[in-house]
Amino acid sequence: MKYKEIKEAAYKANMQLPELGLVLFTFGNASVVDRDQSVFAIKPSGVPYQDLSVEDMVIVDYEGETVEGKLRPSSDTKTHAVLYKHWDNIGGVVHTHSTYGTAWAQALKDIPIMGTTHADYLTVDIPCAPPMTDEMISGNYERETGFQILQEMEKRGLSYEEVEMILLGNHAPFTWGKTVQKAVYNSAILEECAKMAYLSLGINPLAPRLKNTLIQKHYERKHGPDSYYGQVK
Repeated sequence: MKYKEIKEAAYKANMQLPELGLVLFTFGNASVVDRDQSVFAIKPSGVPYQDLSVEDMVIVDYEGETVEGKLRPSSDTKTHAVLYKHWDNIGGVVHTHSTYGTAWAQALKDIPIMGTTHADYLTVDIPCAPPMTDEMISGNYERETGFQILQEMEKRGLSYEEVEMILLGNHAPFTWGKTVQKAVYNSAILEECAKMAYLSLGINPLAPRLKNTLIQKHYERKHGPDSYYGQVK
């Protein structure tokens, strides 16, 4: 199988999504890129996770056109394609409709950084892009979704290599990473931060964002030049 490696990686990533409680039924998708061949493997559209096999993964190019596969690729394929085409340093993309992340997206709200769990991964709120314009919706919708992500990241001055997640207003979360394993991990982190923020504001609607000194301390101890979290490799 010419694309065996990325098909296997995409299959494993997609199967992790229901295991982690991030998708139901046929919701969501994960993809894995092969930069040398300028293609990526993605879940086929509308196939339940329990029915998937490695061979079902569809190979597409950066325009979202099928290169190999008997099944139609995910309806979100062109969104993934736009991200791979414009962001050279990502290896995987994940889209879910996880409950809490999607609730924040539907509420059109950033997920506020309220505690040290969030600060272990980001120094900013998880951004929520505004809903698409009517012009974008009536155009090539899935492709425009990719540009919706690119434009919001640029507008906020956020680096895709530092902030590897976003909510799309009225839609749901997208995450990415240097590997698809990191993209799946980021989806789980986003959902947990969304849940914690929701519960915190339910307990105390006036609860403040985490103060900057704690944000920096927790982020730097894990990701800074003098980080000391975890074991020495």
